Amino acid sequence: MNAPANTTARPRRRLAVMSVTTAAAERVSEILENADLPGGGLRVGVRNGGCAGMSYTMDVVAEPGAGDEVIDFEGGRVFVDPKAVLFLLGTTMDFRVTKLAATFVFENPNQVSACGCGESVSLKAADPAALEA
Repeated sequence: MNAPANTTARPRRRLAVMSVTTAAAERVSEILENADLPGGGLRVGVRNGGCAGMSYTMDVVAEPGAGDEVIDFEGGRVFVDPKAVLFLLGTTMDFRVTKLAATFVFENPNQVSACGCGESVSLKAADPAALEA
């Protein structure tokens, strides 16, 4: 009888779906403070629609949905819809203020194109193996 090979399984490193900049974290904290939802967060996702094919969604929610990825930071939380994970892998969520607008901005390596209005994007699914390297 052959003995099983003595192998040591390395734990897989869990990829962070998104990163949140300091400016975005501060704005999320302000939004959640005004919403008065202890334990709540800003839920980020994507939906089909718009002239380029998809758009980002953001909703203030009392708790994460089933399967949501949770990004915790001091003063707040961001929940990522599980249906959006492959489209948001490697994304940085930022908040920028200009003379004409104050808005969340997604620096997404999976974005193929965007429409002129800035409300709609074309996204491809990420290759998780490429992000682990």
